[in-house]
Amino acid sequence: MRIFHIHADRFEALDRLPDTLPEQGFLWVGSGRREFEVHRADLQAGLQRWTGTPGLVDLHVSDLLNPQLPSHFEDTSWYDLLVFRRLAAGAGSQTLFVGEENGTASTARQALAAIDTSPVGFAVFDRVLVTVHPADCLVRDYFAHRLTQHSMESDPRGTTRLPASPADLMLRMVNHMVDSYLELRRLLTRQLTTLQGELLGNNSRFHDWQVLLQSRETLHMLEDTCEDQRSAVQEWIDALDEWPAETDLLAQRERELLRVRSRDVLEHIERVLSHVRRLEQSAEAAVQMHFSALGHRTNDIMRTLTVLTAIFLPLNLITGIFGMNFDWIPLLHQRDGFWFAVGLMVCIALGLGGFFWRKRYLGTHQRPR
Repeated sequence: MRIFHIHADRFEALDRLPDTLPEQGFLWVGSGRREFEVHRADLQAGLQRWTGTPGLVDLHVSDLLNPQLPSHFEDTSWYDLLVFRRLAAGAGSQTLFVGEENGTASTARQALAAIDTSPVGFAVFDRVLVTVHPADCLVRDYFAHRLTQHSMESDPRGTTRLPASPADLMLRMVNHMVDSYLELRRLLTRQLTTLQGELLGNNSRFHDWQVLLQSRETLHMLEDTCEDQRSAVQEWIDALDEWPAETDLLAQRERELLRVRSRDVLEHIERVLSHVRRLEQSAEAAVQMHFSALGHRTNDIMRTLTVLTAIFLPLNLITGIFGMNFDWIPLLHQRDGFWFAVGLMVCIALGLGGFFWRKRYLGTHQRPR
């Protein structure tokens, strides 16, 4: 568990939970899910001292500890709770992606199923922000390092980048998690391109249907996750509009900045959702094109077999006639009868072959313009 005090131009890490809330600024308490479970009693006691409220309700504590909870938003009389599922490459995805770069595409395609959507929880009080992260989540350390750098900048413009409230910091983290989808988007696009190339290959037979089904299920899961994210952020925006009106100009400006950041996060989620849907449509189109191409090749094969049958049909008729058991058949007892019949069959075969060739029933012959 890491504790930070953020105030105007200062960002500092604290060794332990303070006994009282600092006079200015706000506290950020960030912990992993396991750490939160172990130290939740101390944190609850600290929240009661700092805010004068009962702290987190038991149901919300359970939500923060639940790794399967979808993105959602809830508000209470003394704090707001936002659970936001991140979109990131799971363990092993980057290794598989490097494998594809080296040419082992069959192994790299498995990365489509390794998408991590673990939830990150935010409890937003007036002057306290509590965040609960998965064990491998780097968002907390990233923002701790970034805000430390901002607080050390000599340029006054750098200190203004520090968040002014717990809600501001929460929106920055959410926006960062949404923007991190750009790296995942590159991975997904590359894997789907590989699958589409194999689906539409002229001289290859596609056998990885299980991988394709997993890819489609992954895209459906991402779409559902993005829709939950959008609903959660939209509910946060609606709750933000219902906050009591501020009379102080500085507070009004901060409130407006929160609205701007919230709409910006919502717009980014919409872009991610649109891209996921485009990938879904692209995958569906590739499957349809694969079956269309397969049907076209089947039609070509059947057309060729039909033409060959049509060519050999009159030849079979001739051989059938001369094979009838009669004493007298024209040309049967003549010396040149056999060669005459063979020549007739060759002429008929060549004539029918040329006719079908001109009709473009055989080969890839193109009619002259």
